[in-house]
Amino acid sequence: MKFEEGKKQFIQTWGKLGSEWGINRTMAQVHALLLIAPKPLSTEEIMEELSISRGNANMNIRDLLGWNLIHKELVPGDRKEYFVAEKDIWEIAKRISRERKRREIEPVKNVLHQLQEVEGDRSKEEVKAFTDMMNQLGGFVDKMDKSVDIMLSSDQSWFFGMLLKLIK
Repeated sequence: MKFEEGKKQFIQTWGKLGSEWGINRTMAQVHALLLIAPKPLSTEEIMEELSISRGNANMNIRDLLGWNLIHKELVPGDRKEYFVAEKDIWEIAKRISRERKRREIEPVKNVLHQLQEVEGDRSKEEVKAFTDMMNQLGGFVDKMDKSVDIMLSSDQSWFFGMLLKLIK
């Protein structure tokens, strides 16, 4: 496989993977392009490489900045904004996990904790079934939340060492 074909395939695959994880396909493609770029890229270069509009590029760059997966970099003598992706895969995984925790786990956790406190006659089968399920779901989400916290605060080799011990 030639380099250009491999590059295109990686960008398409990363985009597809991102969309399966609930992330905008184009956002994932911009991230993929910046991941493999050896130098900072301007918005115009991103637009040209991915054949996307300025609005689409700007929106997805802004989202990637918000996720802290890319940052702006100044190029001396040039007034354009340039962008660089974090290249450390462990750091990328932690940043994505941190953002998904904030956007997904914490809101669900808060709602489930409220639902565990629903008022009603606990002797009624329907109320008991509801509160039992909310307690189980709340416990599960709390464990997921703690697992993400452990990952975020851990060193890569320790985390994968512990994961391998659990799998054995």
